[in-house]
Amino acid sequence: MLRVPKTQWVTSLANATRCQSTSARRTTGDEYQYLQRSKIPMLHFQPSLPRLPIPELEKTCARYLAAQEPILTTDAFERTKQAVKQFSQEDGPKLQALLKEFDAKNKHTSYISEPWFDMYLRDRVPLPLNYNPLLMMNPDPRPAFNEPVLRTTNLVISSLRFMKSLRAKTLEPEVFHLNPAKSDTPMFRTVTSLMPSIISTYVAYTFKAYPLDMSQYEGLFGGTRIPELGKDRIYRNGSTRHVLVLRKGNMYAVDVLDAEGNIEQPATLLARFGRLFSDKKPPAADPLGLLTTENRDTWATARAHLVQLGNNAKSLEMVDSALFCLCLDDSTINPDNPIPAIREFLFGDGTNRWFDKSFSLIVAKDGTAGINFEHSWGDGVAVLRYFQEIFKETTTAPFAEVGLEGVDKHSNDAIVPIEFTLDDRVKAAIRTAENNHNAVVDSLDINYMKYEGINKSFCKKQRISPDSVMQLGFQLAYYKQHGKFVATYESCSTAAFRHGRTETMRPCTLATKAFCEEMERRDGAQKKKTAAELREMMNQCSTVHGQLTRDAAMGQGFDRHLFGLKHTAQRNGLALPALYQDPAYAAINHNILSTSTLSSPALLAGGFGPVVKDGYGIGYNIQDGYLGSVVTSYKPHSNGREFVDCLRAAYEDINKVLSATGPSSKEQ
Repeated sequence: MLRVPKTQWVTSLANATRCQSTSARRTTGDEYQYLQRSKIPMLHFQPSLPRLPIPELEKTCARYLAAQEPILTTDAFERTKQAVKQFSQEDGPKLQALLKEFDAKNKHTSYISEPWFDMYLRDRVPLPLNYNPLLMMNPDPRPAFNEPVLRTTNLVISSLRFMKSLRAKTLEPEVFHLNPAKSDTPMFRTVTSLMPSIISTYVAYTFKAYPLDMSQYEGLFGGTRIPELGKDRIYRNGSTRHVLVLRKGNMYAVDVLDAEGNIEQPATLLARFGRLFSDKKPPAADPLGLLTTENRDTWATARAHLVQLGNNAKSLEMVDSALFCLCLDDSTINPDNPIPAIREFLFGDGTNRWFDKSFSLIVAKDGTAGINFEHSWGDGVAVLRYFQEIFKETTTAPFAEVGLEGVDKHSNDAIVPIEFTLDDRVKAAIRTAENNHNAVVDSLDINYMKYEGINKSFCKKQRISPDSVMQLGFQLAYYKQHGKFVATYESCSTAAFRHGRTETMRPCTLATKAFCEEMERRDGAQKKKTAAELREMMNQCSTVHGQLTRDAAMGQGFDRHLFGLKHTAQRNGLALPALYQDPAYAAINHNILSTSTLSSPALLAGGFGPVVKDGYGIGYNIQDGYLGSVVTSYKPHSNGREFVDCLRAAYEDINKVLSATGPSSKEQ
């Protein structure tokens, strides 16, 4: 199951120049309507992006065995080796040839794109916790701008400016700058913009700048995942002018663009959102959004019945076609204990959400804001770019200032309640959905760990990868808790390729296993290693981790390749090879530790649910002042509190080794 991908390709956004706040920004012309008017056309690099490579079968088999060895018993590993040998000599070459043949006929895309979309849309599990992740935004550093109506107005304006730039294709192309000081420059933009699109990516490479795929961006606005029996579909509408607003479970279509498609004035939007925040209408008796928390077939059946009643087809069209969903909540956040707010934003009670929308912008009554997004249409690269852009603009150069008075001449026409005709069958389905959702969320435990003994600058001084340190901590913590090693998933973006999605990085290695066993060895039969020896083992962990990360980012992992070969067998009606029936294959895809880095200066916290009942969902961030992790787990299958305690102890142990030995003699 896919999570928000590794953000290594979007870190350059964090270093973007922050514009200064002004008390009199123009609200006329293109300066107001567009966030960016890029010198390089948004899709300029797209035609020359390299295609996602299909790894060599022999290398995939070797990588698969390397990932299996640390988590299997000796006997199980021997059986897996035999299955892999048979696969590499018999079934694998035939499937590899068929996959390459399929890839050659579809040069406009990647070999993983179609089966990956299909995998998402066919899964029948509910979206909250299983798929929809959360990104919670830092507060505005100026307290007055966190007033909820004002912050909502500014976030919506910046969202619309981003959308209009996207649709006009004037948004800055997504580029990872290896050395921003040398490549994130006017010269780079001038040179690459003058190059023909068919070679522009390769010209960018000479600057050590790497353009990224932007094909997923079109799914951000005006999109909804429609439930259907067996397989959902993605609906998109590029011509609507309204957002879907949920307030106490009540639903509204609120115009945010005028008849010509221009963004409404700040005072107008402030008035509209102010009216909804202060609306005295009681909570919805039958909040329809609860149905989006259900099993997808269950929801599909309920929706097919719902659409036959009254004017519900038209009402659902208003929901589905909305630019995005805006949830106005009554919750607040306690900075000393963010867990309740994280729970509310990640899944809540389901009454004030429509989880099927491409994304929901959530604003609480204290101005706390966040993004909850549906995952089938795309990965975290597009969402995180949008998230960071609107945070940057609203906290440095907002269009709605403190003291602005709301004025709206068309409020009666611009805010339209979305009404539904409900019969007893639909009401019963809502009650069942509520009970099912509550049962799941009541069993979910969320724990937060903030460790200040290690941070980004500390790791830099120690010349060791911060990500490898965090991942080593997860391995050591689980070993402390359970005395064994398990399948671990770290998401890595392959957006450097045309229609790339993600690749799995497998952080549980023979190197991490050896280190953890040595750190926890209690027998006195052999002298424990010195701090210097432990540091050398840690350096080896970091080296291996770095190589696996580079391989994954370059499309040279094994997970997506094996997935593609399996899909190829199914597509061609071939028997499933023995490798896929080996219990070890199921075990390595039963990801007990599902992890994703969510580091960004805009991010307060991020999280997602565990991908298996007995596992942990770990959203982590590496900041200048600390390491942070939001850990989700299901009771009674896992003990999240105990894991977080072990995680803190693990970082204490790692800190002792690093502090005792000083910087490594070589860069990791």
